[in-house]
Order: sequence, then structure tokens, then C-alpha cells
Amino acid sequence: MPAAPRIALLSFMLEANGFAPAATREEFRQKHWLEGQAILDDARAERPRDTGGITGFVEAMDAMGPWTPIPLAATSAGASGPADQAFLEEFLAIVEPGLRAALPLDGVYIESHGAACATVEDDPEGLIFARVRAIVGPDVPVVSTLDLHANVSRRMVEETDLLIAYLTNPHTDMRARGQEAARAMRELLGGVKTAKAFIRLPILPPSVALLSDRGPYGAAIARGQELSKGPILNVSVLGNFSMGDNPKNGMSVIVTSRGDQAAADAVAKELAALLWSRRGELAATLMPIETAARRLQAVCDDPALPPLLFADVADNPGGGARGNTTAVLKAFLAAGVTGTAFAIHFDPALAAEAHALGRGARFTAVLNRDETTPGSDRLSAEADVMGLSDGEVVGRRGTIGGRRISLGATAWLRLEGRIDVVFVSIRHQCLDTAMLEHLGIDLRALRGIVVKSRGHFRAGFDDIFPDERILEIDGPGLVTPVLTRVPFRHIPRPIWPLDPDMAWQVPAEVAI
Repeated sequence: MPAAPRIALLSFMLEANGFAPAATREEFRQKHWLEGQAILDDARAERPRDTGGITGFVEAMDAMGPWTPIPLAATSAGASGPADQAFLEEFLAIVEPGLRAALPLDGVYIESHGAACATVEDDPEGLIFARVRAIVGPDVPVVSTLDLHANVSRRMVEETDLLIAYLTNPHTDMRARGQEAARAMRELLGGVKTAKAFIRLPILPPSVALLSDRGPYGAAIARGQELSKGPILNVSVLGNFSMGDNPKNGMSVIVTSRGDQAAADAVAKELAALLWSRRGELAATLMPIETAARRLQAVCDDPALPPLLFADVADNPGGGARGNTTAVLKAFLAAGVTGTAFAIHFDPALAAEAHALGRGARFTAVLNRDETTPGSDRLSAEADVMGLSDGEVVGRRGTIGGRRISLGATAWLRLEGRIDVVFVSIRHQCLDTAMLEHLGIDLRALRGIVVKSRGHFRAGFDDIFPDERILEIDGPGLVTPVLTRVPFRHIPRPIWPLDPDMAWQVPAEVAI
């Protein structure tokens, strides 16, 4: 092993919804863009902005001994539409010359999401991995971390030595997986050669069925960890991102061993068989909007009933939705609901207007005046400006605990004197109570909360709302978990549950 190995660092993070507007250069640079030394400075900061992979990797590499980091470029648009092809090429135009200038390298770490696509390229991660491999050669270890919602291609597995997926959903282990990547990198630098098995299953599960602590998905992750011993270096079970509408769609299993192909193959086949046998349990159970409104009105009328949290899962910006549908809000206003907060609604124009008017102002708020996306309907309501902020927030717990995140100009408006709504200027899902509390909203005094999120909110609100007081609403939006409503064009067929009578067997050959 080199005394101070030279390791290149880069990050490209995008969960691409095939039905959402393209993710532009401006969106990537607004949400997260770092180059060179700024990547290391952020990773070593007390409150980093990085999603966790690079932070954990740098932290563990620093702890294990001397090394020479070569930071290149790091960017993320979170969840959005397909990346603008020109921006993808711009990113590669920074990374490729940087890699060549840094040669010789001893290793490369890539923080990836795994469910990206671009307006032309349908496998950006595979392309990035291949470009990196072409420059550094076949003998330099290339390690990448993936979101467990990754849509994995064979090319992604072939062009890397090791892919490591998150184990938790909500994602609270991104930093830990970066640390795992660093430990594995040290093994590879010490001479370990990997053997890999890969199976993509024709299963398209709804996003709400992929929590990691329950159901067949949780069982497969847990079994994979039981088998991660001896020759097995890593087991990754990936749920896929159904709204990617991509040829890579489908749950997948990647098993990496320390050179033992037979061991990797056996584990991959066992886990694939488990998932296929229990696929019928991967289902979405959602509450109609009108039922949710009546349920909350009952809570508002009876102080003895505990408060409820409703997840507007179909309009989750964490899956590429716009984060501004109004169907749930309209229904709750019509039902006379009080003491309830909605968070967070993406409406830069309305947030800017509230800032211009100032705290204490009263005006007629027009939501979505600039929107044309179906479901992002206009809504007019009398509003009081209750609080304003620059939207610079530090997460309290869960997926963004201890991390800095920018919401842009943010406004807390009280609509019709009884429902509080947090409006933001940078599109994010509601991940953490800090997104409301930094404005002065007392969550524990509320009778109900509606969050635009699919599941990550659970790790940020779990000390207030246990599972039994969380209800998922069947509303409109670009990430509906009711997959029969989705006009898929590019997913591989047949695929369960869209083709419920299909047959499938675990393939005999799974080695890469």
C-alpha cells in the first residue's frame, strides 16, 4: 500500500424523475456545487453541506493514516428531472482533465445517487464511471456509494471495483457508508481484488413500500447484513426509483466479495429469491384526501385525541415533484381545519412578496401564480405574515441532522387565520422540524402537520410523531406511489406489479 495514497474525490448526485422538468445547470449550482479545495473544507467543517458520502469518506481516511486527497468537483440537484445534457458534459469537462492532471492515482472515490438520467444519456453514473476507468486504468480501485433508490445498470457494476448502497430508509447512514467506502478502499489498496454478482429483478415497488425496517425490503437488507462476513465485503439491496422511467428500473442486488465469486453468487441469488417470493407485500396503502380532512377535523374538535402527521407523498420534492400542489390544502381549508401547519411549499414568488411586505402584513396570497405543472393549481387565501427568514437551516436530527441546508427566502404565512404554511424559494422536501421551528412555529402546540415528503421526514419528526400517528395521503403529484396511474414509457417490461401474471426465475449466471 502506498505510504500516502493519492485518492481522487468527486460527487454527482441526482435522483431523476422522468416526468419532471429537466434539472438545469442553475439548479445544480444553486443546491450544491463545490470544486477543488472547497470540497475538503466542507467535508471537514463542523456543519457540512455535503450529503454525507464525501464527508464520511474524508473523515475515515483522515483517521486511518496519511493520504493525499485530490478533490475535483461535487454537485447535487437532489431530486429533480433529468439532468440537462449540457450540464452533464460540463461536469465531465471538469472531472476528466482533473483526473489526467492528477495521475498517477492510487484510487478514486465517487459519491453518487445512482438514479440519475439526463436529457440524452440514460445512464449518467455508468458514463461517469466508464470515463473515470478509462483514465485511471484497470488496476486503480474505483469505489462509489449509492442511494438505496438507485436504478443500477450492469455498466455501473462493471466499471467499478465496489458499489456500496445505503442501508437505511430514511437515509440516516450516508456518512457511515462513506466511512465504509474508505475502509474498503484501504483494503483494495492493500491488494484485495473483488468479485461481484449482480441481479436486477423485474420488480417496480411503490416508494412507500421501501422503508428499511419493515416488509420484504427490510428483511432483504437485514439478511444481507447477516451474510456480510468472511469473504463477503459488501451486500447492497437497492429498491430502485420507480419514477425514473428508465431502462435501468427494477430492484437489484449487488454482492461484492474479497475474490470469492462463488460466495458472491450464492448471496445474490438467495436475496433475489427472497425479494421475488415476497413481492406481493410491496404495496401502497393511502388515505383519500377527503377522509384525511375529516380525520383531522375530528382531532381539532377533540383535545383528547393526539395530533396527527399527514404525508403528501405524491408531491414529495425528494422524488422530483414540484412541492406545490394545493389539493390537500384546499380540502383542509374547506373542512374548517385549525391548528395545522403545512411544510414546505415551494413558491419563490409568494415568499418574495411576503418578504417585501414584511412581518405583520396582511394580504391576499396567490399560490402558484407562476406554475403550469398539472396539480400545481392556483389558490387564493387571506394571509398574515407571521415570520420570515433567509432559509439557512441546520438540521436537528434525521437525514440532515447537523448539516446545513438552504431553503432560500422563506416565509411563514397564516392562511384564513387558522392554517400555517411555510413557503420556500429552493425546492426541498420537508426533512426536519427545523424547517418549521427556525421561524418560531411551535410544533407541539399543533393539532396536525402536513409534510411534502415520502419517508425521510420520519427520521426528523420521530420524537414527536410515532408511526401510528402518521398517515399517507393519496393526492396528486409527480411521484404518486399508485403506479397504475403513471404513463411509463421507458421501463423494462414485463415488470411486476404492472404485469402481475409474469413469470421470472433467478438467473443462473450472475457474476460480473
